[in-house]
Amino acid sequence: MKLSRTRLDRFVSLHTDIAKNSIRLLIAQKKITINGLLAHSANQTITPFDQVNVTGKMLPHKTAHYVVLHKPKGVVSATRDDKNQTVLDIIQHPHKDELHIAGRLDFNTTGLMLLSNDGFWTRHLSLPELCIQKHYLVTTADPITEQYRTQFLAGIDFNFEGITTKPAVLTIINSHQAELALTEGRYHQVKRMFGFFNNTVTQLHRFAIGPLHLPANLAPGNYAELTQQQAYSMLKPNNSNQITPKPD
Repeated sequence: MKLSRTRLDRFVSLHTDIAKNSIRLLIAQKKITINGLLAHSANQTITPFDQVNVTGKMLPHKTAHYVVLHKPKGVVSATRDDKNQTVLDIIQHPHKDELHIAGRLDFNTTGLMLLSNDGFWTRHLSLPELCIQKHYLVTTADPITEQYRTQFLAGIDFNFEGITTKPAVLTIINSHQAELALTEGRYHQVKRMFGFFNNTVTQLHRFAIGPLHLPANLAPGNYAELTQQQAYSMLKPNNSNQITPKPD
């Protein structure tokens, strides 16, 4: 979903009878606020979610929604599918038709998924310079050894794409389970990384994205919501503070 962004003067003139060349005077007179803060320039960028108040009148705006879903097995990470149940099919969010997906999980992978109607936020979640880690619990058919940890840190060649994976941190829990933290989201990446050792991933569960952990009391198929402040705090580089979503 593309998020429409425009200049403050254009936005105000579109929703009022105030001429664009009068906007600067109103800003100087401190008669325009954006999300409760005084506007400082006619060139400020406005999104449909910003609350713009002009001389005491609130202009039209949309409400941003940030949904944390516990995806169960057997559900497609899509908004529409002709054959299978999708993540939107299983939730009863009142504005689910506005939502789109921020990062996918495979059909049989479980765990944390994010949905929103804020395209700016979802696009920035995947920016490589933010290095937002995704955390998985991995269960395998064969034993996991220290060699895996070393190789994952060094990177694994994906010859089909002609790339090498970025360093990933593997924490071994027991012979057949480990936690994996990585900053990429390539096609079947976790399964292919373990496939480098001819080891089959039998269960895969994403339990965190950056500082956001899947709530322990959020059952598969259920969802919770983040506040806008919580959602945007995820975009801070190397953010390690845990965020707790508010329950539905």
